[in-house]
Amino acid sequence: MVFELPKLQYAYNALDPYIDEMTMTIHHSKHHQAYIDNLNKAVAGTQFESMAVEELLKKLDAVPDGIRTAVRNHGGGHYNHSLFWKMMAPGAGGEPSGELAGAINEKFGGFEKFKEQFTAAALGRFGSGWGWLVEDRGALEICSTPNQDSPVSEGKKVILGNDVWEHSYYLRYMNRRADYLKAWWNVVNWKFAEGLFTAAQG
Repeated sequence: MVFELPKLQYAYNALDPYIDEMTMTIHHSKHHQAYIDNLNKAVAGTQFESMAVEELLKKLDAVPDGIRTAVRNHGGGHYNHSLFWKMMAPGAGGEPSGELAGAINEKFGGFEKFKEQFTAAALGRFGSGWGWLVEDRGALEICSTPNQDSPVSEGKKVILGNDVWEHSYYLRYMNRRADYLKAWWNVVNWKFAEGLFTAAQG
């Protein structure tokens, strides 16, 4: 298997005014492509080149020392971003519905409290990384990871994630990560997140 850049389901300018066209263009076509190129290079000629990237990340301990860091960084970058593009959509935002909404209300005491806790986790991530809503052993949890580490490597199931590397927001928001996080809620694709939540229950 040769890992390939997934096609966006919307135009690069479709998330304006919250995420600008130039950021989306560079983020998708340059940053994500670089993760894929380096991942393909790392696993070329090994038994791991035929594995799905999620399985690779779940089995990092089985990856040889010589390529494990590359697989962790670039495989994580590919997997995280492949989900991230789908976690956003034009005309989205609002609040979740159905079982996910009920689970969020039960766990966090309401949607606004969930947003506050999720934003705090993403805002508090020192340096580059991600903020996540995950399912862990049947319960929802908010966490953050450094760099391109993915929760799936810890046995967790991703429901929602936000990229807080500076390349995700610096062109428009500069050093104002908090402003980016506030704007991001307007493009969250809750339908996709609800699908991931339903799958996690299976």
